[in-house]
Amino acid sequence: MSQPTRVIKNDLDELPQDIKDLCEAVTALPTGNRGGVDRLVQQVIDGTNRRRRILGLVQEALSQLRLDMKYLMFDLEATRRERDELQRRLESREE
Repeated sequence: MSQPTRVIKNDLDELPQDIKDLCEAVTALPTGNRGGVDRLVQQVIDGTNRRRRILGLVQEALSQLRLDMKYLMFDLEATRRERDELQRRLESREE
């Protein structure tokens, strides 16, 4: 293989520095000495990208959960206020 991985330049820009260094080191090896290292480097890159996507999804889900919790807390407080107001009305009718 003349290219160490099938990663394009934009993908390399988004990778952590240690993985970029690894790609450069593998690229510097003579083609005959690379063996299966190209495949392993690509697996590392794919795993890194997959973890990054998963982390993004988790962060998005947590943000949505926080927002949902705020709405639920607001709704709970409004329901409590309505309940308390109705109780006051019922008590004032009984008197």
